[in-house]
Amino acid sequence: MTESRRHFKIEVDDGVVLHGVRVGHGYPVVLLHGFPQDLHEWDQISPLLQDDYELIAFDLKGSGGSSKTAAGYDKKRLAAEIDAACHQLGLDEVAVIGHDIGGMIAYSWAAFHPGRVSRIAVIDVPIPGVSFWDDALRDPLLWHFAFHLKENLPEALLEGKEALYIREFVRERAVNLDAFENGLLDTYTQNFAAPGTKHGMLGWYRAFPEDAEDNRGRLELGKLTLPVLAIGGRARWGSQMESIMREFAHDVTGAVIEDCGHWVPEEQPVDLADLLRAFLSGVRRPGSEPAVTISGPASVSR
Repeated sequence: MTESRRHFKIEVDDGVVLHGVRVGHGYPVVLLHGFPQDLHEWDQISPLLQDDYELIAFDLKGSGGSSKTAAGYDKKRLAAEIDAACHQLGLDEVAVIGHDIGGMIAYSWAAFHPGRVSRIAVIDVPIPGVSFWDDALRDPLLWHFAFHLKENLPEALLEGKEALYIREFVRERAVNLDAFENGLLDTYTQNFAAPGTKHGMLGWYRAFPEDAEDNRGRLELGKLTLPVLAIGGRARWGSQMESIMREFAHDVTGAVIEDCGHWVPEEQPVDLADLLRAFLSGVRRPGSEPAVTISGPASVSR
């Protein structure tokens, strides 16, 4: 984030406090990070978009400067809490960009609060309840799902070993590991090692069974009709992101970012910003420039 960022802390239901930053001016766009990150995941994206949009980046509950609670990490609840915070900020309608766990929350927000979200971008993550969800543990790169779902044991095993875990976790899902040689790994490690954070962030995974049930129930009422951008890093979820989101929404645009693993905002911020700028052009304030043409290493399908 730049020097113009404006920090805030907002108390929502049951004493939960959410921390975030606002930067830029224009139509509001909420940024939701993944595991094992905090809102600093968007540090390289914000300067590329803040001239056209107001960007609101949250620390998810369980991470960063937000509350760490004993329970309450299902994505439906996390979305409702962020929605309540946005209401207090005076934001009646927002676009939502979510990566990893943040992408799951973006879907839940649009699904359960449809009048509050204009469009969503979901970056490199399957949605709980997708057709292959029950077989997901067979994916070698999803070994951490089962590990993180285990109660209490991961916290005990990872205590004092946060730096090793975060580096290896990032390394095996990255194409451009050099993108993290700017202090981000240290930032994420310090976040993960802070009191209560491991339990909170692992709680995002422990809520997966509830998330899948919620999403399947919501899907029985019909797919989303708002615009959805499904982005995958070529070396991770790639073009599969489009088919994943088509199970949940009608109006889906798929995009694949080349030379990229799972960590799209850090590994290829310029390509991601180009895709987001084009996608968000539909909600740009009156008098703004028309949408850019996407070219180069990011490919798009409709």
